[in-house]
Amino acid sequence: MTMAAHDSSARWRTFLTEAKEDDIVMLVSKQAPPCIEIPFHELQGFDPEFADDVLEHPRQILNRGCQTLSEICRERGEEIDAVLRVGELPRDSRRSLRDIGAADIERLRSVDAIVTKISELKPRLHRAVFTCEVCDKIIEVEQENERELIEPLQCPGCEKSAGRSRETRFTLVVNISKMVNNQWIEIQELPENVPSGAQPTRGSVLVEGDKVNRHLPGERIVANVMPVVRSEVRRNRKTPMFDIIYHLVSSEHENTPFTEFKISEEEREQILEISRREDLLRLMQQSIAPSVFATGVMHYVKRSLALQLFGGVSRINPDRTRSRGEIHVLLMGDPGVAKSQVLDYMSKLSPRGKLASGGGVSRAGLTAAAVRDAFGDGRFALEAGILPLSDRGLAAIDEFDKINEEDRRAIHPAMEQGMIHISKGGITATLPARCAILAAANPKDGRFSKRGPNQSVIRSYNETGLPPPLASRFDIIWMIRDEIRVEDDERIARHILAVRTQGVSETKVDESLDLNPMEGREDQIFATGADGTEHLTIEFLRKFIAYAKRNIHPDLSEDARALILEYYTDERQSFGREDQMGESEVIPITARALEALIRLTEAHAKMHLREIATADDAKVALAVFRHWREESGIEDESELYSGVS
Repeated sequence: MTMAAHDSSARWRTFLTEAKEDDIVMLVSKQAPPCIEIPFHELQGFDPEFADDVLEHPRQILNRGCQTLSEICRERGEEIDAVLRVGELPRDSRRSLRDIGAADIERLRSVDAIVTKISELKPRLHRAVFTCEVCDKIIEVEQENERELIEPLQCPGCEKSAGRSRETRFTLVVNISKMVNNQWIEIQELPENVPSGAQPTRGSVLVEGDKVNRHLPGERIVANVMPVVRSEVRRNRKTPMFDIIYHLVSSEHENTPFTEFKISEEEREQILEISRREDLLRLMQQSIAPSVFATGVMHYVKRSLALQLFGGVSRINPDRTRSRGEIHVLLMGDPGVAKSQVLDYMSKLSPRGKLASGGGVSRAGLTAAAVRDAFGDGRFALEAGILPLSDRGLAAIDEFDKINEEDRRAIHPAMEQGMIHISKGGITATLPARCAILAAANPKDGRFSKRGPNQSVIRSYNETGLPPPLASRFDIIWMIRDEIRVEDDERIARHILAVRTQGVSETKVDESLDLNPMEGREDQIFATGADGTEHLTIEFLRKFIAYAKRNIHPDLSEDARALILEYYTDERQSFGREDQMGESEVIPITARALEALIRLTEAHAKMHLREIATADDAKVALAVFRHWREESGIEDESELYSGVS
């Protein structure tokens, strides 16, 4: 320990009184919580040597800082048990959760992580006060181990022991002991940082004081932690093996989405250049699951999925309600039309994408589960499901029709409000679930029945067994049929054979006898598919999407509004005329479909990095919207859009 650490109390006093005087005034006047947050760069600019010591010896130096701050408050007439928190640590202290080991113990480190579980709040003893039954001597014992209560062994007054001789006993005096609220959270390394084929590393973090109840499952944070070790216990005996747990010093919530994608200036220029291409929508369409050959309706399915990745603009209204920008898409189709392959690709392509199968996911797996004894101390913990973990990304749910009805109902508020309300195991929370949903469903009887040209998509939808209220929440519903067409069948077969030929043996990749085709493409922008078409690499496309979603928030131009309004009113007036003549029983396009059109228009503008959605954007949205309605043979929307919000 350096000299800076030895005289840390004096250095803290100098720094606090000179650099944090305003914060101390707020603290003493009780206009702020008893905590002062210190960005590391401020401390480093004031005293570089001392700042480095904080990283190397955080326990001792931060404890002295808290004591010094409390002394300053006491000198100014207020008894405040204040806390110092150092945050915004330098990049060289950043670690991956899986790489933290012996060299990082009892040092200040920061990790990028996602919160997966939170426990109930409980008080913990920090300083336990005991009294001796023989002489009433008061003994204080600091409690540094959160897993074990340390009691006095001998009274310093009468010198009697409380061991096997039982000369005296010590009684805990709770009302004068120092207790602090605490909570366990579980963090997990970010999915995009997990090596291929590996499981994400998790860590248990002890949160105390003003930081409790500040985190929710599904949130992405930068956790500034101090790793500590606790001996493993086997058969009531300590072992030389140690568990690592983390004490939270401070944390930064990720307010700006997709900061995990580092985009260089060169890549930014490449993104801007590609966004100006006239064939951008076609390029994006070809970049969606290139190994899936597109024929017929699949061209338009891929086009709508490209728009789904960019999404519309979510807005907070003056009355505090939220208008979602996420685009929800349902793929209905016969077996073998590549629905699962498309979902798998989309979950990997989308920033923060998750994939689940309806046959193996429950309501808790979709939303959140209350798990008892998750941290080994008997309390309940809230564990996030697929939807909260996909916040601001995409949740792909295969076999959507296999989820039971009660579990599916839990998805309704997430699809419309982007929130999940949880009340389980004594824990009440509202979790963000602002994700686009891509679902795939099969018919109950194996294949969809033949449809006439004027039959509604709801007839096919009913064959999946899904309830109408859920259908009304999807912006687009595609019907993909396995139809026999000689020309298409031959083209698809040739494409599958070409894809199989291009692939590399998985065994050779595992044994390092051949290169993984997914690796070594980080610097590439374009790739060529088995059919010779050009598409963007998945790595570059992810950065393109992240850049657009982070920086572009388009508004509709007057021309775009006029086109959408004209389409909407024409559809309704057309119905009105037919209804008066008694020639139609069709209920026209509804307000929900109008909102879907707005989202599709904004998504196309966002794809082109435009801050104003133009008439061209509206025309593309109308073309996609008209096509899925016509392809599906929709004549009667009353069934589709009659669900309860």
